[in-house]
Amino acid sequence: MEALLAIVIGVLGGSGIWLVLRPRTFQVVMGLTLLSYAVNLFIFCVGSLAIDKPPLVRAGVATTLENYTDPMPQALVLTAIVIGFATTALFLVVLLASRGLSGTDHVDGTREEEP
Repeated sequence: MEALLAIVIGVLGGSGIWLVLRPRTFQVVMGLTLLSYAVNLFIFCVGSLAIDKPPLVRAGVATTLENYTDPMPQALVLTAIVIGFATTALFLVVLLASRGLSGTDHVDGTREEEP
């Protein structure tokens, strides 16, 4: 299972980086989204998640990670999702304004030849 998660995180991260380096607006936005998914999945994998274990301490149970799941990765990923959404929205507004000023969505400012 760990190997599968490592492969998925690697594919998402590699695809995200490849798309971020592309010259088109939509591809850059999709690349940032894939990178965000890869980082969130990585945080979940690293953060000792346990199935059917409560994240909060209860009376009478030893306070070790054998009895509980760590709530910090869940909080970090939830925060990352909200910040990622806001950043994507801001990025789209800036890129659309840039396209309006330059007339193209290429990063280098060149225009495509129309057929």
